[in-house]
Amino acid sequence: MHPTFRLTTTRFDEDYTPSADTRTTTNFANLARGESRQQNLRNAIAMINNRFNDLVRWDNPTGDRYAIDLDIVSVDLHLREAFPVIEVLNVSIRDLSTGSVTPGIVGNNFSSYIRDYDFSVTLPNGMPDDFGVLHGRIFQRFLESDAYRSRFAQDPVICISVSTSRTYERTQNEHPVLGVEYVQPEGSLTDLYFGKMGLSVRYFMPPGSVAPLAFYHRGDLLNDYTPLQLAGTVATMETFQKIYRPEIYNANSVAPAIYRPSLEHSDFSVPKVDYDRDERARLGKEQGAYADEYLMRPYGTILEEWTTR
Repeated sequence: MHPTFRLTTTRFDEDYTPSADTRTTTNFANLARGESRQQNLRNAIAMINNRFNDLVRWDNPTGDRYAIDLDIVSVDLHLREAFPVIEVLNVSIRDLSTGSVTPGIVGNNFSSYIRDYDFSVTLPNGMPDDFGVLHGRIFQRFLESDAYRSRFAQDPVICISVSTSRTYERTQNEHPVLGVEYVQPEGSLTDLYFGKMGLSVRYFMPPGSVAPLAFYHRGDLLNDYTPLQLAGTVATMETFQKIYRPEIYNANSVAPAIYRPSLEHSDFSVPKVDYDRDERARLGKEQGAYADEYLMRPYGTILEEWTTR
């Protein structure tokens, strides 16, 4: 058996409805449920567009030149049947003054059933020596696949929250879009997990932000992508983090030089977007069990053999 990948895309806009195959813990799927779903989506997209124009001030005197288009990229792994393994976001940048569309960065958000399995099924029983190895190999096989390379010209960048279990120190290094760089010498569990996927990490607090973001990447983060592309990722993922973790990313004070993020922080503003964090944690366990039953038990050995060949 030779597993293969297949990609499908869904536009993330105010009319977005999660498909039956979408992980229900996926952050953007969480926003698209309930009575306020359309207003949730409309507000989130407005936040992204406003933040992007705020970051991209050159030749943009009125601050409304650009709009961001987001596509959810769903990745199925085909064995005897298709199993949804990964979802990421792809950014496109529309210049409203010229009508041109510039490709942004793919990745950004990252969702994975196998990661749910690793963290909610495997990890509670103790961390094995090969924790995250299979997931990392499958991810790297995906990046090497024809399905990925025929669609995307660049490697992905995944942008998420910094860890609440680590302390970050501000440096003198500063990028015009990514902002001030922070460092921390002890990799978090998430850093190590993404490392198994072949990704390095750097932490930056963009101009106008109140906390650093973690950027996971393969190549040269600062030189492989244009400022416009980096601004698209910052605008998109900082907006989602303001919604998901307002205690950190919508705090009313800026991160100090020595910074320990905390979800116990009480001085923050709540965005006008509903998000159920408790539901997400509960569903993560359910979906880890789903991956265990329908992927890891029947196909785990096949995946091990395939990824080590």
